[in-house]
Amino acid sequence: MPSFDVVSEIDQHELTNAIDQANREINNRFDFKGTNSKIEMVDNSLTIISSSEFQIKQIHDILETKVTKRSIDIRCLDYGEITENNNEARQPVNIKKGVDKELARKIVKMIKSSKLKTQAAIQGEQVRISGKKRDDLQETIAVLKNEKFDIPLQYINFRD
Repeated sequence: MPSFDVVSEIDQHELTNAIDQANREINNRFDFKGTNSKIEMVDNSLTIISSSEFQIKQIHDILETKVTKRSIDIRCLDYGEITENNNEARQPVNIKKGVDKELARKIVKMIKSSKLKTQAAIQGEQVRISGKKRDDLQETIAVLKNEKFDIPLQYINFRD
C-alpha cells in the first residue's frame, strides 16, 4: 500500500553554516563594532546577544537573510521576548522541529474532511498517510501544500 510521511525538519548543518555566516557579518559590520553582538547556538535554541533592542532587530534581518539563502524556511524560527540588563540585551530564538500533536490532529482532520481516499495516522512527531493509489497520495500532498501552516512541512518516504 503506497504511503508517505509528513514531517517538519531542518538541515542542522545548513543552519549551523547560516549562523556562522551571520556571526561573521556581524563581526565585520561597522555599526556593530565595539558591541558584544553575536548569535549563540545550543541544541535547538539560539540566543541573540547585543547591546540594545535596536541592534537585536538588525541582527534579525541578518539571520533571516542568511537562513533564507541556505534554503531553510524562516517559519521554523520562533522569537522569544527581548530582555535587557544593564548594557546587554538578549533574545531567545526557539527552532521548531517536528509536527506537534495539535498540528497532527489538524492534518488528520483536514484529510478526512477532504473526502480523499487516504488514511492518516499520527506516529510521534510525524504523520503517515497511506492510500490505495499513488494519485490519491499526490492529491493529498497538493491539498496539504495549499493549506497554510505556521511551520514548514516536508513530504518524505514516498513508497509504492
